[in-house]
Amino acid sequence: MQVQGKDTSMFVRYSSPLDCALKTIQSEGVRGLFRGGLPTFLRESIGNTVFFSTYELSRYYLHDQFSSGASATSQHSKLFVDTGISVITGGLSGTAFWLAVLPLDVAKTVIQTSPNPNIDRNPFLTLKSIYNTVGLRGCYAGLGPTLARSFPANAVAIVTWELTANIN
Repeated sequence: MQVQGKDTSMFVRYSSPLDCALKTIQSEGVRGLFRGGLPTFLRESIGNTVFFSTYELSRYYLHDQFSSGASATSQHSKLFVDTGISVITGGLSGTAFWLAVLPLDVAKTVIQTSPNPNIDRNPFLTLKSIYNTVGLRGCYAGLGPTLARSFPANAVAIVTWELTANIN
């Protein structure tokens, strides 16, 4: 739905998400609804492994650094330090996620938006084709805007999660 009309034809193919699903099933079968499923699965499984590993390791390291030199501090300053750590660890984790998996997301997008329903759905072959055509830069298309969004979005998400998890 999001990319229709972006090509040279300016042809609007679907009138709604339901229309899109029905036409996809008619032309490609139920399998068409899952086009890009493998790269999405790989992106999420690898990316979340990187995200939570980065989060836990950086959180542990920063808490260790701040607690080693800290004496008895007030509850208010502890909350301030914890919030700062959450901002840093959330932002770093989101950035690490996208640095690790952006090529898989690029492959997913190419597979999902191809007008050819018989496109090879192997994300690694898609990435090889992109690399051979455009180089490494093509595999990281959109990196700047993705990272610009990633750090603040994940920082806010982790701060919110940490604050709500600690409500008594």
